[in-house]
Amino acid sequence: MRRRDLGRTGYAISLLGMGAWQIGGPGGKFAWKEQDELISRAAIAAALDAGVNWIDTAPAYGFGHSEEVIGRALAGMAERPLVFTKCSAVWDGEGRQWFDLSPASLRREVEASLERLRVDALDLLQIHWPVPDADLETGWSTLADLKRDGLVRAIGVSNFSVDQLERLGPIAPVETLQPSYSLLDRRVEMELLPYCRENGIGVLAYSPLRSGMLAGTMTHERMAALPPDDWRRRDPQFQEPHLSEFLEFGDCLQDIARRLGVTVAEVAVAWVLRDPVVSGAILGISRTEQVATIAGAAHLDLGAELAAIEECLGRTVTLPPPAERFVPEAAPGQ
Repeated sequence: MRRRDLGRTGYAISLLGMGAWQIGGPGGKFAWKEQDELISRAAIAAALDAGVNWIDTAPAYGFGHSEEVIGRALAGMAERPLVFTKCSAVWDGEGRQWFDLSPASLRREVEASLERLRVDALDLLQIHWPVPDADLETGWSTLADLKRDGLVRAIGVSNFSVDQLERLGPIAPVETLQPSYSLLDRRVEMELLPYCRENGIGVLAYSPLRSGMLAGTMTHERMAALPPDDWRRRDPQFQEPHLSEFLEFGDCLQDIARRLGVTVAEVAVAWVLRDPVVSGAILGISRTEQVATIAGAAHLDLGAELAAIEECLGRTVTLPPPAERFVPEAAPGQ
């Protein structure tokens, strides 16, 4: 699979990465339905066989379960993939969640992630959300210390604005940024992508399929059948009037995919990868059969179809304003 440099980290990563949010299963606000670990581990193996050389996870995915599954799946591998994880979203024994960027809490998180992933150092540690905002400098200083201590090889952030990135730069270089980026969420194009290009920050785009909306399989019926605890039931982009607009856009993408002889998912992901500032796209993979539906995106040149995609988007979709989109609540202290 084709690779790109991940900013200045020294890593050359496959254009597609495996997102391990879904395999974390239930637990807290960032929850999916129950997952079969054998199926999850088979999905990891299938992704690696297709040329994927990195996995993105977080402790918050299933209260550590995602990291545990990855640790067991990769144990004993002679050449394991890179594993990128996160920090700052914590929880207690009763399932309550909050955000903590204090040095003591971050060090506890890193120790727990190292144990769950069964590694001596984390390949990349990212602050999951810029919450609480007042503690960003303190948290980033701690990540820089963890890197100097050898517990972390690279450090980055997720869901940060340009202003927040600017605050961190004088403390230590930001090596990676993980933003939401898809045909249905283009906020990063105005400021963030140009900033990353100018400052050598590697971009890991998450939700290029908008959590299944651009996979070519979403319908009104499937949306209505989602489990009550599926987080997408709380996301405004999955509600009307946006749901019908997005499904209409998906039908239009289907026509483009047929002309190219590929899947809708491959078109959507290739669109995100069209800009080389995007080092890689994170694909939520929880079953082996999903790999075949997206692997071709790493080699797909959309060419003249780019104009058709833009026309289709402009004709069918009115994107909701940023304030309407799902972000985690500012969590209280313990």
